[in-house]
Amino acid sequence: MVNRIIRDDPGKGGMHNRQALSPRMLWKSFTDWDLWPIYLIGLTNQMPIEPPQTYLTLTLRNLGFDTTESNLLAVPPVVLGIFNLLLLTIISEVIHNRSFVAMIQNVWALPLLVALLFFSKESNQWAQYAVSALLVAFPLAHAIHASWASRNAGSVRTRTVATAGYNMMVQLSRIISAQIYRDDDKPYYYRGNRVLIGIAVWNIALYFFTYAYYRWRNHQRDKVWKAMTSQEQAEYLETTTDEGSARLDFRFAT
Repeated sequence: MVNRIIRDDPGKGGMHNRQALSPRMLWKSFTDWDLWPIYLIGLTNQMPIEPPQTYLTLTLRNLGFDTTESNLLAVPPVVLGIFNLLLLTIISEVIHNRSFVAMIQNVWALPLLVALLFFSKESNQWAQYAVSALLVAFPLAHAIHASWASRNAGSVRTRTVATAGYNMMVQLSRIISAQIYRDDDKPYYYRGNRVLIGIAVWNIALYFFTYAYYRWRNHQRDKVWKAMTSQEQAEYLETTTDEGSARLDFRFAT
């Protein structure tokens, strides 16, 4: 069974479960620039959602709801968000696509962030609640990104560092996003919301770039691989020193 698993994915035989990563191996993993687009996605992807999500209860209090009402009204968007997360992840696996499915998170947020710019004291409080609740109920693509980084790592060594690196970018994103809503901009945070709109547009463009980049990298590999004879391919598989995603027979998930 072990031999069959390793034949299916040679990268799984590169390390054993008690082998530590050396500084050289860490550096080699961090400098795998094919994973940098996913790290960049991790840095900015959740920024358009984090401030409205963090300030939801405070926003409801500013709309005139008391503490109990605010806490109760915060529950439905959280529950809907859980279902959206599961649905988005399932769709990604079914259609074997990550770039465009994960992009839905920012496509979902963009029109709702624009709508927040038009609210004022005269606006209906339930309309404002509906927009804020739908924004917080966004379909989170975090699970897709973590899986994406793991799949495109291509080796046990790189996979370990890639997953940790992606999660580090997500935590850094939360630190940065906590600075977007400022006291001099409340209670409607018009300036902050314009910043979030810009980041959402950037994220959508970044997904298109990432999809095109991995398609281009796969096309490069296909040209080299198909130009080789069957004997050359077999010899390459037997003798290559390339590891993980650097192997010519490796294809990036898009």
